[in-house]
Amino acid sequence: MGATATSNINIRLPKQTRALIDKAAKALGRNRSEFVLDVARERAIEVLLDRAQFELTANEHRRFMEILDRPLPKESAAALKRLLDRKAPWET
Repeated sequence: MGATATSNINIRLPKQTRALIDKAAKALGRNRSEFVLDVARERAIEVLLDRAQFELTANEHRRFMEILDRPLPKESAAALKRLLDRKAPWET
């Protein structure tokens, strides 16, 4: 990760699970902590991205695109800029 560790997570797990994690970490040339941190981070990103997606019917999509194509009201520009400048939850 490159970042300096600033906190700990302690977990209890079955010996078989620890052995499985150690085997997978070794296969990737990583230590247990690096492996668990990488996998947990990847899963956290997946969970957050999953909640950022939605599905629309064809009619809903057409209406949504019409709304997006409208000019942005000036009073909304500052709020939009703040939103776009904000880091993703997994980057903080």
